[in-house]
Amino acid sequence: MGADQNIDWRMAAASALEWWRDAGIDSLVDEAPRDWTAAPVAPVVVPEQRARVAAVAEPAVLPLPRTLEDFLTWRAGDDAPEADWRGDPIGASGDPSADIMILTDVPDREDGDSGSLFGGPVGKLFDRMLAAIGRSRESVYIVPMCSKRPTAGRIAPEIEQRIVEVARHHVALVKPMRLLVLGNAPSRALTGMDVAHARGSLHPINLEDAMPAVTVDVVASFHPRLLLERPADKARAWKDLQMLIAGLSA
Repeated sequence: MGADQNIDWRMAAASALEWWRDAGIDSLVDEAPRDWTAAPVAPVVVPEQRARVAAVAEPAVLPLPRTLEDFLTWRAGDDAPEADWRGDPIGASGDPSADIMILTDVPDREDGDSGSLFGGPVGKLFDRMLAAIGRSRESVYIVPMCSKRPTAGRIAPEIEQRIVEVARHHVALVKPMRLLVLGNAPSRALTGMDVAHARGSLHPINLEDAMPAVTVDVVASFHPRLLLERPADKARAWKDLQMLIAGLSA
């Protein structure tokens, strides 16, 4: 501003056009007329393409095995939901014919070293809880919802629905008289509520799962790892354990 601006507009326009050509732009407008106000035309998808897209978006989910033996084989195989996760799977333990089944969420870090659920300090507290009601690991059936520990230590939302389906199917195959669910994830899977709302009551749960209906009495309680952090809740956990064994033979 304030000085003469001697600009050769022809040279400037030619320079700009040359720069656009170097950038690969060889046309300022489409060769065919276009209605810029019209709605975009949806791409045409032939049936074969639509089928391929559906197959990629929604992988087929095979039916779960109908016997406990076949199910446990499948659970440790390549078709299990967490088969591609890192680490070795930790499956169910104890006696599947026991009257009490215990469902936990995921293996703890210490469990990978021992190859079994409830290792380390958490396991010591868990064993004391069982001993307090006259039971041991051998006289109950212990099952994790996930056979491997997720990277974040909890079940991710995108896989939770399938994991819940698998866990409920496992319970339906075992048909225990009582089911103890430890922690929020197992409690939500069976009762639809977190432990804080589910505990204190016996929940008769009907598991149809495309087989003759199975009714299981569910007791929800705190996971031992939480009790280590909040010892004050041990008194409430003890009441849950008493409810679990009420009416059962030792």
